[in-house]
Amino acid sequence: MRRGILFVLSGASGVGKGTVLSYVLSQEENLFFSVSWTTRAQRKGEVHGKDYYFKSREEFTHELETTGFLEHAEFVGHLYGTPRRKVEEQLAAGNDVILDVERIGALNVKRLMPEAVLVQLVPPNLSKLRQRLLKRGTDALEVIDKRLKRAVEDMQFYQEFDYVIVNDDLATAVDDLEGVIRAERLSTNRIVPSEFMVHSSKDPSLELELDDLESRIRASGQ
Repeated sequence: MRRGILFVLSGASGVGKGTVLSYVLSQEENLFFSVSWTTRAQRKGEVHGKDYYFKSREEFTHELETTGFLEHAEFVGHLYGTPRRKVEEQLAAGNDVILDVERIGALNVKRLMPEAVLVQLVPPNLSKLRQRLLKRGTDALEVIDKRLKRAVEDMQFYQEFDYVIVNDDLATAVDDLEGVIRAERLSTNRIVPSEFMVHSSKDPSLELELDDLESRIRASGQ
């Protein structure tokens, strides 16, 4: 059995990671979404345990000092992190895992697990991202300004990622991410030699049928 593939999706706040992920997760089999922890407040419409696990700073610190995180970082005064144990369990069971983390966290994951596949989701331009953040109406203007500056900084590291997807059209972005997942699953690096041998073996039940067909062809003189 092959080990699961770890995908890491990263991108600026407001770029549409959550929306793209929700579509992909609804269509892809054997893809486990690792829900991150955060100490920020829960936004309207967000579901605890689905979008994030909303934790106190004390709970987050305790987890960090005991079980540990695959990555963790602080952004705009809030802590974010991915519990490591759950991810490791899924990968060991052969399940593919996808994370939704910011750029620093994504690069930290890559350092700990070089086999991770990093995907950066970017806006068509900064004005479109600003428009999305303003219309979302969940952040103060000062926070939006910080998010835009952070987005510009993050995109300067695009070469550290394996793939870059532009989220200008939702359907296209979803299809692009699914294409990345399919391509990685088909990579020869993922093949388990002992399992691949089946492709050069024969099916005994089908061989009997084929032998009979071949005999009838011979008897007919064709």
